[in-house]
Parts: sequence; structure tokens; C-alpha cells
Amino acid sequence: MEQIREKAIIIGVQLNNRPDFPSAMEELRSLAEACRIEVVGELTQKAERVNPSLYMGSGKIKELKELMKTNDALVAIFNDELSPSQIRNLEAELDCRVIDRTILILDIFSSRAQTKEAKLQVEVARLQYMLPRLVGLRESLGRQGGGSGLKNRGSGETKLELDRRRIEDRIAALQADLEKLVARRHIQRRQRRKNEVPVVCLVGYTNTGKSSLMNALMQKYNPGSGKEVLAKDMLFATLETSVRSIDLPDHRSFLLTDTVGFVSQLPHHLIKAFRSTLEEVTEADLLLHVVDCSDPQYKQRADVTNETLRALGAADIPTLYVYNKADLTDQEYPRIEDGIVYLSARKNSGIEELVRLIGERVFTDYKDYEILIPFDQGRLVSYFNEHAHVHAISHEEDGTRLTMTCKKSDYEKYRREFSPLA
Repeated sequence: MEQIREKAIIIGVQLNNRPDFPSAMEELRSLAEACRIEVVGELTQKAERVNPSLYMGSGKIKELKELMKTNDALVAIFNDELSPSQIRNLEAELDCRVIDRTILILDIFSSRAQTKEAKLQVEVARLQYMLPRLVGLRESLGRQGGGSGLKNRGSGETKLELDRRRIEDRIAALQADLEKLVARRHIQRRQRRKNEVPVVCLVGYTNTGKSSLMNALMQKYNPGSGKEVLAKDMLFATLETSVRSIDLPDHRSFLLTDTVGFVSQLPHHLIKAFRSTLEEVTEADLLLHVVDCSDPQYKQRADVTNETLRALGAADIPTLYVYNKADLTDQEYPRIEDGIVYLSARKNSGIEELVRLIGERVFTDYKDYEILIPFDQGRLVSYFNEHAHVHAISHEEDGTRLTMTCKKSDYEKYRREFSPLA
């Protein structure tokens, strides 16, 4: 039988009439649901600043206590990251478990992590978050009962019993393990650069369909490879960086990288811990900013992604906007308008249009050539047949004529061994 879900009230302070506040609260509700917590009520307050001791005013705290009692809620979830003193004070006032947006996101990441690197990154982020909050969180964990809720409560309680020094030692050990994995990733990136293969990186808000788009590209250009990635309609389905080669029919190829999705107020602990994964973004030749155009809040979600990219130092990388899930709207698709591709990854519609735009942006070193290869250099005919897009081939009196599109570097490399005709 399904476990009984814990009931919670979500709480937020709207500072200076932030227009994105309703969206942030709705997202907090989704984060709680992803942690299998049932949201049974909501309490908000407009204010110029967050109360430094209790997050909200004392009158609102009394209102919150009544709301929790009425709804039999045992968990209070706050929309912002709480300070250690706020956690302690709220625990004392409300006599319930107090958690914030950051711990919800950390918990989702922890439950989704599959690879060793992702697990290490999440563990570092959790410990760094918990370290200054040991007292408040220990009291919170003491109130935990059965049922569902935060997935890693048991392991978290064990970690919190460690003294501060042991936690710091644990963080240092985890970071040392991560550095080894980071070094390996750097070697892989250097090798890609050496091979001169363009790198295209998928970025965007969580659950916009980045992984589905990668799979659609794989099925179109690498069918039967069996290298599709996990794609689910859920928050943070992807935590691991996946790199796939997209091999086009004209013998050109590019590497496509799928990354973790962004979310508003993404905890800085996570950005720091996932830096090696997010470095893939900063070294890309082109970013595909995937937007869920069926989401009423898609403009705000796109702004959050752009803010995160600026924070990562990736704001100047050429970007192509991909408006996915157009099949869930009344818009015409597939189409290209103002440099934006409207498509549906789920229906494999618009993939060719997207690849054409990608090609225009990353294959700038490809040129059209017409050459005559002497018969005694037949190996060059084989080479260009394999590495270039040969439009026409004919056998002349003095050799083989090729009309083709190829890398300028390949053309220059063998320039002395054939005769240019155009």
C-alpha cells in the first residue's frame, strides 16, 4: 500500500511586489510534490524585507500556526533559504518541522542522482548546507515520524550526529574524489577540442524537454544506437551530463551535451558542487536554449535560465532558442521565426529545421570546393568521400573531379596533392 503522505503548508514573502512571485510559489508546490509531500495550504505576505528572526511578521506566524492546526499539517515549507537562526526560531514558535526551498531541491537532486559524480556533488552540497544549521536541523529531525516526505531523512540524521569537524573532513574527502573526476572530464574536453568537433549544449529550465530533444536527434540521425537518455515528465529528471555524437548524412557531426535543468533560486551550494558538470556549458560552441512554450510562465523561466548562464560566465556564447512542446499550443509548427525554432520533440517534428540552423552556426569552417585529384592519389578520393559531403564526382582525362563541401582545414592539409578548379 502507498505510504501516507505528510501534509505541509507552503509559505512565502513577496518582496516589493515581485511579478514572478505567484510562479515561484507554484513551483514550490511542485518541488514539495516531487518530495512526496502533500501541500494542504498556502500562506503569503507582502513586505519590503524578510523578517530576520522569523521570516514573517509575528501576526502571520500566529496565522500560520492556526492554519497548520486546522489542516493537520506537520511540515512548514518556506519559499526562501532560511538562516540557521530563522530555523531555530521557527521550530520553537511552530513546534513542527521547518524546511526551506533549498533543502527540497537538494532532496530531489539526491533522489535523482545515479552516477558516482552526481552522488558526490549532491552529497557535498547537502553537507555544506547543513554545516551552519546543525542545531536547528537536529531538532527538526527529532520530530520526524513515519510516512513519506524527504527521502534522505535517515541518512541525514546520521550525518548530523557527526561533529562539525568530521563533517568538514567528509566534505574535504568528497571534494578530493570529485577533483579526480573533474580532471578526467577536462581530459575528455581537451580531446574533443583536438578533434575539432563542434560542441552544442542543451540548456534550459527543468522539465522543458531537453532530454527528449536529444533523444529525437539521436533517433533521427543515429537510429538503433541505443544511446538515448532518460526523459521523463518530472523535475530534474537529468542530473548527469550526457554527451552524444550527432552524425549527419553529409559526413558532418557535432557533439550534443545534455545538462541539468535550471530552476529559480537554484541553491548556490548546488551550483558550486555541480561546477564540473556546468563547465560543459561554458565551453560549448553553441547553446540550445530549450523553452517550454506551452508553459504560461515560459518568459520568466527563460529569464531565470539566462540569469543562471550569466552567473556561470556563459552569457556571451552564441545561443539558439528552441521553443519545444509547440504541439501543446495553438501555434503553427514546425517553423522558424525571428531566429527561434518552434518544434515538438515528442512528435519528432521540427528536428530537420533545428539541425539546419545548428549547421549554419557551428559549421562555419566548411566551404564549397571543386578539385581534380590525380589518379595516383586515389586515397584522397576515399578520404573526401568519407569526411566531406561530395555533391558530384566524375572521372576526367587527368584524374577524378570532385565537387564537395568540406572543412577548410582538410582542404588546406592536402592542397599540394590535387588541383583546385574553383
